[in-house]
Amino acid sequence: MRLPYDRYCTEVVAQTGLLRRTVRGADPGTRVPTCPDWNLGELAVHVGGAHRWAAELVRTRATEELAEETVPGSAGPGTRTPAALDAWLAEGADLLAAELRAAGADTAVWTWADEQRAAFWARRMAHETVVHRADADGAAGVDFAVAADLAADAIDEWLEILEFAQRGGDADLAALCAADPAGPAGPAIHLHATDTAPEAGAEWLIELGAQGFGWRRAHAKAAVALRGPLADVLLVFYRRLPPDSDRVEVLGEAGLLDRWLAATAWG
Repeated sequence: MRLPYDRYCTEVVAQTGLLRRTVRGADPGTRVPTCPDWNLGELAVHVGGAHRWAAELVRTRATEELAEETVPGSAGPGTRTPAALDAWLAEGADLLAAELRAAGADTAVWTWADEQRAAFWARRMAHETVVHRADADGAAGVDFAVAADLAADAIDEWLEILEFAQRGGDADLAALCAADPAGPAGPAIHLHATDTAPEAGAEWLIELGAQGFGWRRAHAKAAVALRGPLADVLLVFYRRLPPDSDRVEVLGEAGLLDRWLAATAWG
């Protein structure tokens, strides 16, 4: 189940605030290992530019994609100092949250997915900010933490995005799901957060078969299990933490998890 719409709006600002804290305390030229083409300043501009782009889509009730260069302020601040990036990030996050709240969840807006509502952008931008905050924190040596319900929803959303890609005929996912079936349902991957109560349901079963993959929140045996604190499971699943990290545990067919992560590396 999704989080409330207003929660996503709130998290856009809150997660940007945490990103800003990291940006203020670091050299903008610091390389970002999990986004190797970017330094910290470039990552900040990517996030703030995405906020402004989504805000413009919602503000104009766009019916088609907008070119990023047409969005006011999306190229970043005039200087890339920590102070300038901090102020610019704050402005973009506040703008996006305000436009989302003014529109409401059900307002029709163009998106690149099946869901054509402002609700899509509220959720997508909240999680975009969470994951790139993790990139920034890792680059700057800052401990990353995130609320359990937000982290779990980020995993749900990523699986839904992959389902959308699958429906669109993604070749890497198709090849993965067709390879080496282990039975009628094919092999399965189990994600298990070890720091949440059982009633939180922070476990996922991803089943692969010749017709594609499906998933559900469930505790079940699988060919491979990824276990660890929920934030770290999220980071592995988004390829921000290697699965052989000592912060998580992989039980069973580690190669299957590796193949899954490789097949979803475009995200």
